[in-house]
Amino acid sequence: MHDVIVIGGGPAGASAAIYLQRSKLDVLLIMKDHGTLEKTGHIDNYWGFEDTMDGKLLVEKGLKQAERLGVKIIEEEVIDIEKDLMETHQFNVKTDKNHYEAKTVLLATGQSKPNLRVKGFREYTGKGISFCAICDGFIYRNKSIGVVGNRKFMSEELETLSNFTDDIKVFTNGHELMVDVDKPVVEDKILEIKGDDVIKKVQTEHGEYDVDALFIAMGTPSANDFALRMGALTDKNNIVVDDKFMTNVPGLFAAGDCIGGLLQIAKAVSDGAHAALALNKYVRAL
Repeated sequence: MHDVIVIGGGPAGASAAIYLQRSKLDVLLIMKDHGTLEKTGHIDNYWGFEDTMDGKLLVEKGLKQAERLGVKIIEEEVIDIEKDLMETHQFNVKTDKNHYEAKTVLLATGQSKPNLRVKGFREYTGKGISFCAICDGFIYRNKSIGVVGNRKFMSEELETLSNFTDDIKVFTNGHELMVDVDKPVVEDKILEIKGDDVIKKVQTEHGEYDVDALFIAMGTPSANDFALRMGALTDKNNIVVDDKFMTNVPGLFAAGDCIGGLLQIAKAVSDGAHAALALNKYVRAL
């Protein structure tokens, strides 16, 4: 079992992993990609770089530094995190390839919020549109549910929702279905979400479908998704942490853009360092 699993290889996650490794803890960093910085070509406001820096290159340099210091880094997609109910200090992290265990977890996957960019999406968010099957699935037991997504994250949400109803449709929103499912699949592009006080229908290019709820599970889960699943408090799209960067779930920490504030590299690096120092004290007190 690892002392800490860091999820996310950006400035917050890599900085935390470096400090944790230097504190001689057993740390594992799991990352899917280079995050939002991969698409950032011009960084001019980060200390120490005389010339404009490419975001992807900056992330790669941080990861190489972490590896040089002994941090184990794996490139896999985390799709679920659970706190073991039988073991007080154990988290089970499930990726698209493996399972890992740790005494603590640091969420540092940045900030993202799925947006369908279709008419009615904003209007019905919170009025039938949900982002967390574990949180809201029970509300719609024996109802008609739609799930938007096409990858492993969607199938995980689908598995949870299947405990509450058999009436489920999968909407891929025009994308190719990348996983096997045992529910009806609508591959049309979604054009509009309709309803009155709450959601009632999903309009696609070639049809209209009745739904009582629509769960958004596009792409891969964000830090916010993981937090919600474990009962961690959130404020809008930010994970709530204390002054030690820990959530209300003991052993679950968060840092970087996912906790809000100044969404800049300098702040993310600082968050990672402070969170690592707090994690070190927390783990050694277990």
